[in-house]
Amino acid sequence: MPDEIITVKDLHFKYQTSEVLSDVAFGVKPGAFVGIVGPNGSGKTTLVRLILGLLKPTRGEICLGRARIGYLPQKPFPYSLRFPSTAAEVVGLGLLSLKIFPKGLVKNDEAAIDWALELLGIWDIKHKLIGDLSGGQQQRVFLARALVNEPEVLILDEPTLALDPEARENFFATLKKLNDERGTTILLVTHDIGNIGRYARQLLYIDKKVVFYGGFDQFCDSSEAGEYFGEFAHHIICHRHDQTHGNH
Repeated sequence: MPDEIITVKDLHFKYQTSEVLSDVAFGVKPGAFVGIVGPNGSGKTTLVRLILGLLKPTRGEICLGRARIGYLPQKPFPYSLRFPSTAAEVVGLGLLSLKIFPKGLVKNDEAAIDWALELLGIWDIKHKLIGDLSGGQQQRVFLARALVNEPEVLILDEPTLALDPEARENFFATLKKLNDERGTTILLVTHDIGNIGRYARQLLYIDKKVVFYGGFDQFCDSSEAGEYFGEFAHHIICHRHDQTHGNH
């Protein structure tokens, strides 16, 4: 559809003889915040890799148009305490993908790096070595690297796995702010199905095929989702009965 920034049609993917994804179809509109969830081995990461063009589908079609993509993988480069790059230098790596050879940063790039650091509230750690930062700070640096090109679509694969609960909460809140205030389209793969309804606008639940795709109000009212998850888990996921957080 012309009003969709991502369109997936009849998507199938096999690894050797094993079917990983089957008949997956959905569309994402600009400004959406989609939480992608499902059990282990359900094909979530494979779906992300297919959307990014890192894998080729066995069958089907993925249309991204000309959207600029920012990507935060499940396991960013493991910076050790001896790694010599600063936070600003790591963020700057996100600018190199747009440059032709010879690749290098120029004076104007400094402003873009500062913008990304300030956006995520980490400008004060600009000159600190990445290996000296906490897990939450590192993940914000990685997110800044993904955002420095001001992408229209931000795709994140389990970005909070290594974070403590407070850092995870702050990270999700940062994503929601990007979506609400900047209109960044977000696709977030997460195992945290119990909390994603507090931040995302749509839920894509896959288990090798699409089990449910739609808004959380639709999910709350879906008898099929209630049967699949069980009534208790169903309404914990939807967060539409949570008086503390209310509706989105």
